[in-house]
Amino acid sequence: MQGWSDVTPSDNFLCATFTLYWVTQTITSSMRDYWDNRWHPVKPTYVQTPTAFAVFAHQTVPGGEPPRSYLERVYNIQRWQVSPRGGHFAPVEQPAAVAQDMTAFLSALRNQM
Repeated sequence: MQGWSDVTPSDNFLCATFTLYWVTQTITSSMRDYWDNRWHPVKPTYVQTPTAFAVFAHQTVPGGEPPRSYLERVYNIQRWQVSPRGGHFAPVEQPAAVAQDMTAFLSALRNQM
């Protein structure tokens, strides 16, 4: 987890996270998307739902930030946010920044209605 993050997770966080997956028996389903994307890729269909995309400095994307032009072929991107901090577990690492970004995105959607 440390390699996917810009902070060192505490022992309490790790124990709580692993316990949550163990007790609820959801570790397999949490990893299923990674397996499917790796071994059973499908041609993506366009998602019309307004989408926000956040890029965090320490997430595990080979080669860095995914190309926005590629993602715009698949998603209706309405907000693109690049953050200098955070990683794969951004809501735990940078909760205020994630909450602020989500609030801004949802507020903008509400104003469009």
